[in-house]
Amino acid sequence: MIRRLAGRLRRRLPRPLRRTARAVLLAWGWLTADLRQEPGIVVVGAQRAGTTTLFRLLSEHPALCRPTVDKGTGYFDDGYRHGRRWYRAHFPLRSSARGRVAFECSGYYLFHPLAAERIARDLPGCQVVVMVRDPVARAHSAHRHETARGFDTLPFADAVAQEAERTAGLTDLLAGSPGATSFAHRHHAYLQRGEYASQVQRYVDALGRGRVHVVDADALFADPVSGYVELQRRLGLPLHRPAEVGRWNERPGAPLPPDLEAALRRHFDRSDAALAEYLGRAPTWREESLS
Repeated sequence: MIRRLAGRLRRRLPRPLRRTARAVLLAWGWLTADLRQEPGIVVVGAQRAGTTTLFRLLSEHPALCRPTVDKGTGYFDDGYRHGRRWYRAHFPLRSSARGRVAFECSGYYLFHPLAAERIARDLPGCQVVVMVRDPVARAHSAHRHETARGFDTLPFADAVAQEAERTAGLTDLLAGSPGATSFAHRHHAYLQRGEYASQVQRYVDALGRGRVHVVDADALFADPVSGYVELQRRLGLPLHRPAEVGRWNERPGAPLPPDLEAALRRHFDRSDAALAEYLGRAPTWREESLS
């Protein structure tokens, strides 16, 4: 209850006060970083695949504790240059955690080419959760999200048509230059972010199959309590049944033209088929076509 009230208070503060409060909390976190714990669970994405909803659920779990400021830190992608002390500054004091496991949710970790190996190196024993969603719907939702934030001005059809050109060479750039960042790689890779199988494999290679938990977000929202309970079992958590499961941070939009949707569905044929290996069944959005 206290955590819920604190979250509501943070959201109701005017933006300048929220920035000030955030800076104060991180400064105090930096000074006390040696006394703080690092997470045992990291939700790595995918972007626009229900990670905000999962963050809300995990925040209510009595055996877990969230970061002190934001839902994620962005440390293992663009923030890695800040160092481990900066990272620990985002998490609760071990004394206040009282044995609870810390976690964070950062939606760019799944797609960033170096995040998996960084997590494996810096958080030995950490478990990773990957949320996947119909990649066509995810791409369309991501475009609405980036447009609303002022990060893209192209219509969706043009954005996906020009994606390869806009992002050419950027994955190799980030992989080869650990300090590099890329606006286009982060904000304009609508189709590439939905090619889940290769991204999941990167985490399996780095951490091992047993520490990577892939969740079909469409199946989770169809039966949220059962899906969330199953994830808790896989993570080895004591079971906690939420009173309700909403869909937070949604951006509803108009349907895609049928011809564009069909073309995008074909684009993901191979990746979706490969993803079935990690889910143990066909993805929800492919059950009819793969049956």
